[in-house]
Amino acid sequence: MMNKTMSRRLGLAAIVVASLVLVVANPFGVRLWHPPTAAADPLTPFGVSGGNVKDISALFCCSGTLGSLVTAQTTDGIGFFILSNNHVLARSNAASIGEAISQPGLIDFQCRVPPTVANLTAFPQLTSNVDAAIARLTTTSSMDTSGKITGIGTISSNPTLPSAGLPVQKSGRTTGVTSGTVTSFETDVSVRYQPRCGQGKKFTISFTNQVVVSPGSFSAGGDSGSLIVTNDASHNPVALLYAGSSSTTIGNPIGEVLTALSSAVGRSITFVSGGGGGGGHGGGHQPTNQGAQQPHIPTFGGQRELPQQAVDRVSAVLEQHRANLMFQTGVIGVGVGASDRVDGEGAIVIYVDRTSSNRPQFAESIDGVAVKVVYTDPFVAF
Repeated sequence: MMNKTMSRRLGLAAIVVASLVLVVANPFGVRLWHPPTAAADPLTPFGVSGGNVKDISALFCCSGTLGSLVTAQTTDGIGFFILSNNHVLARSNAASIGEAISQPGLIDFQCRVPPTVANLTAFPQLTSNVDAAIARLTTTSSMDTSGKITGIGTISSNPTLPSAGLPVQKSGRTTGVTSGTVTSFETDVSVRYQPRCGQGKKFTISFTNQVVVSPGSFSAGGDSGSLIVTNDASHNPVALLYAGSSSTTIGNPIGEVLTALSSAVGRSITFVSGGGGGGGHGGGHQPTNQGAQQPHIPTFGGQRELPQQAVDRVSAVLEQHRANLMFQTGVIGVGVGASDRVDGEGAIVIYVDRTSSNRPQFAESIDGVAVKVVYTDPFVAF
């Protein structure tokens, strides 16, 4: 189970045994990367450990990643907010507005209550097709209001549309700064959640139009909430990481995240970009309001990885068969990607649960469009 990163609580003293933490919090054995925090720097960048101080149960405490900084005009001026997941900041729909958000997260503070840096502000329900939440920085918050992300730096305020082959990177609590490639987009997925930290009956939520990244080393449990950006000098936001498997990472397309959050708070939510500084709620860089700006369309070497005509063809055929493909036992995702056969050829990418007792068979093509089958573990919230 990889619902964020978990640590077992041992007795009233909350003693944490290191070997047990590694087994429970990190079932796939990836290294635990603990980014710099306020103890080493007067300002704490994003891409670091954090979470809701109530994200704790009788046996476990949980943490995720404080992904990035966003801003909105409020009744008392410019407000700065942490962007992360619903299941990291809002305890999978269970939280109340105003709950304390800490840095570091509970797991990195021996399951004791860490310092508060923000208060939960808004979270669209998990059934809204995004797993997202924001928390407003407190007046004494140590978070860096320049929007710097550990190991990446400042980012662009302009989102980028995902496309197959797009090089991306992220900075997260568990695996640090990693690089990967968009494997598919416009992807429907089924993701497994657990209602409380390490406890409760698991449930599955279906998402549409998601972004899938490989390889498996791109993320692990505890990286939920990380901002996925383009792997170039611009660092354009692409997606918000929230789930995956041992071989894949799944993110909400960032445009949908901003739209859902803006609707939830009744104000336009935008990214903070560029230089500036100053800690706390009231200082730092004044962001440019991107308003109705359209997402940037990425290019690689002067042209898109997949010709638009190929993308349109795959999308059209997939829409005719999407529901039937997802209905088949063992299928946990279908999307638009690149074929392995010919450069520039699009494909319908089908993700199959390799632990399923039934493995459906597929033709090499559907209505003339190539089919690419990827066998993977079940998708779970990280």
